[in-house]
Amino acid sequence: MKFFLIAGAVNGLLSVALGAFGAHMLEGRVADKYLDTWQTAVQYQMFHSIGLIAIAILMSSALLGPLGSLSWAGYLMLAGIVIFSGSLYVLSLTGISVLGAITPIGGVAFIAGWVMLIIAASKAL
Repeated sequence: MKFFLIAGAVNGLLSVALGAFGAHMLEGRVADKYLDTWQTAVQYQMFHSIGLIAIAILMSSALLGPLGSLSWAGYLMLAGIVIFSGSLYVLSLTGISVLGAITPIGGVAFIAGWVMLIIAASKAL
């Protein structure tokens, strides 16, 4: 519970900082398509940071409690942030297109994380 709250807050902070970095430091230095890619990474990182915070809140509440599927949801969302957003950040800075093949793995982790949250809710409610 505490882990996911901290992970969500840290990733929220990073997504704001990286968003500002992209808007102010990358404009004119990388191609527009890479700025768009950077923005996608920032958005998904923030969305899933909020998801991690929600998971922490749900784990601490009597509503869902510390279900194993809820923990899996958090770990999968965190993995998705690292793999999906991380690969897009590196792609934007380096232009190494092979990284685009890694990004979908992070997307699958995001989807699986949301599925695990659905499973946790269906078990508890």
